[in-house]
Amino acid sequence: MILMSIMRQSKDGNSVFSFGNNKARLTNPNDMKVKFADVAGSLEEKEELSEIVDFLKAPKKYRELGAKIPKGVLLYGAPGTGKTLLARAVAGEAGVKFFYISGSDFVEMLVGVGASRVRSLFADAKREAPSVVFIDEIDAVGRKRGAGLGGGQDEREQTLNQILVEMDGFDVNTNIIVMAATNRVDVLDPALLRPGRFDRRIMVNMPDADEREAILKIHAKNKPLAKDVSLREVALSTVGFTGADLENLLNEAALMAARHNNKEISMLEVTDAMFRVQMGPQKNSKKLSDKVKKLTSYHEAGHAVVLRATSDFEKVDRVTIIPVGQAGGYTAYKPIEDTDYYTEKMLLDTIKMSLGGRAAEEIFLGEISTGAASDLRHCNDIAKNMIKRYGLSKKFRNMVFGDENEEVFLGYSMGQVQSYSEQTAAAI
Repeated sequence: MILMSIMRQSKDGNSVFSFGNNKARLTNPNDMKVKFADVAGSLEEKEELSEIVDFLKAPKKYRELGAKIPKGVLLYGAPGTGKTLLARAVAGEAGVKFFYISGSDFVEMLVGVGASRVRSLFADAKREAPSVVFIDEIDAVGRKRGAGLGGGQDEREQTLNQILVEMDGFDVNTNIIVMAATNRVDVLDPALLRPGRFDRRIMVNMPDADEREAILKIHAKNKPLAKDVSLREVALSTVGFTGADLENLLNEAALMAARHNNKEISMLEVTDAMFRVQMGPQKNSKKLSDKVKKLTSYHEAGHAVVLRATSDFEKVDRVTIIPVGQAGGYTAYKPIEDTDYYTEKMLLDTIKMSLGGRAAEEIFLGEISTGAASDLRHCNDIAKNMIKRYGLSKKFRNMVFGDENEEVFLGYSMGQVQSYSEQTAAAI
């Protein structure tokens, strides 16, 4: 009976003996429709990766010059910035087979299964060479070893060791590029990042205004937009949005247009979708008393007036007293232009704007409410960072407290000593 059961399972491909086989999804080059043209923005990132594409297409010219192409390419950056899309575009441009696997696919309850899957994956990739092996969310299996309390995790560490061994085992004639993606490069084991493993590390940045406009144009291709829709205005209003966020934004706008039985997507629906993505759906059905409406009106007007009076780098975008999410209302603002830094005046103006709502309550209503809780958290965080990270306080000018690369693992952080005294901490 036992023998018959095992034979029946092996026919279905679920045998215990196939447990350690490669679980990567293989994409044929003929089915790879993603090219660099489909990836908007990311010009520098695509330029870095074009060399990898050229090597996969014509490795001979590199070998004749004695050049060694990087064995591994690590893409890192915020979630939704297009790391997986770039990896697919590399395989699509080169016309090679693409192996996709997530870091969590290696880890199983049984010790040794992950290492077995790594061996199987690289064996399959060598048979299909030239090829691209892409490990998504590599931090699931590539975290620093010995970083916890009470010993390590044998299964994950064995899997990581096997990845390191396999990447070391490549010879110069192996036309395989290993690509990986993570948004937590700070937790990766140093052995993964040394030369000979992931030689090239490429940061995939958040898109700027021009890149956001290009991304919106790609996602708007199959959507009928009304004449009043300005993708440039949408791009300027979506600071901090990733490519995935922008795709979701236009999809939400299309859903709203369908809900309203419209044939085209108007600018109003795009704007409503933008705030829906940021804040959540409006609660139009919520009944508010006149007292609550009055308090919320003064509070939000206070934010808008102070922003208009003090700020020269942001402008008011929308003010509403309709409840959204946990907020009774909100004042939305957008930067006049993209910026990568903040001056001391800009930070102080932001604090003033955050406190404008509570100030308006006190001046016009003679009392303050709990409605400013999130505003207070925001301006307190800014003030704390000005003192501890940016050296912008008068007493501790140009001094930084705390390590920028603070240890994220408890086992390592317990051995660290605070670099300043208790008296200084009290003064901070």
